[in-house]
Amino acid sequence: MSDENDDAVLQTLMDRLLRFRLPRLLAVKARVDQGEPLTDDDIVFLKAAMADAQASQQYVMRNPDFHDLGARIVQLYSEVVSKAVENEQKPSGC
Repeated sequence: MSDENDDAVLQTLMDRLLRFRLPRLLAVKARVDQGEPLTDDDIVFLKAAMADAQASQQYVMRNPDFHDLGARIVQLYSEVVSKAVENEQKPSGC
């Protein structure tokens, strides 16, 4: 069951996700989908986003309405990282 503190934290997390994290993540995804490697800034962003996700996990777990969204966001990060690793393993100059 959600309490008022969870509601406030979840609202803040949603705001951050919609305004900052998701647009940046989708831009990174578009680049790696085109075969580009991650930049140093992308790696810093992904590490910070993953740390935030870990810290936020307790709120998502206590609030079932956010389970599906949380799972989808984790899947999106996983897809970006997997594709970036695949891009890094390709021989350069092909």
